[in-house]
Amino acid sequence: MADIFTKEVRSKIMSKIKGKNTKPEVFLRKVLFRLGYRYSLRYKFKELNFKPDMVMVSRKICVFMDGCFWHGCSRCYKEPKSNRDYWVSKINRNIERDKEQNEYLKKNGWKVIRVWEHDLKENPTKTIIRVIREIDESVKK
Repeated sequence: MADIFTKEVRSKIMSKIKGKNTKPEVFLRKVLFRLGYRYSLRYKFKELNFKPDMVMVSRKICVFMDGCFWHGCSRCYKEPKSNRDYWVSKINRNIERDKEQNEYLKKNGWKVIRVWEHDLKENPTKTIIRVIREIDESVKK
């Protein structure tokens, strides 16, 4: 099915979709900060040209807040009915990029923590405890 919008209108619509500072991401950051965890939001890995949502440089930890749609959550993702080829390709590329980033970071001694949007929405306490446990465990090693 063809898109009902022109390329210019579709581009304007897509530009309004937030890629950073989403509500789940800001919520997680605020909780971690209140608990004394410090992180950088602007740390860039030049080799693969990406910036994790939060980086604890001294601990070598990267935290990613993954949106269920954009990262193809196996539990929540529903394929769009329109412009299917574009979206399937885009989401699959996002999933592949996540894997590349995970491999690169782990190979270079970084701990990767990924948080699904639905986990934070459904059970914020349990999710935050898991994140804190993973942060603290990586420090002990």
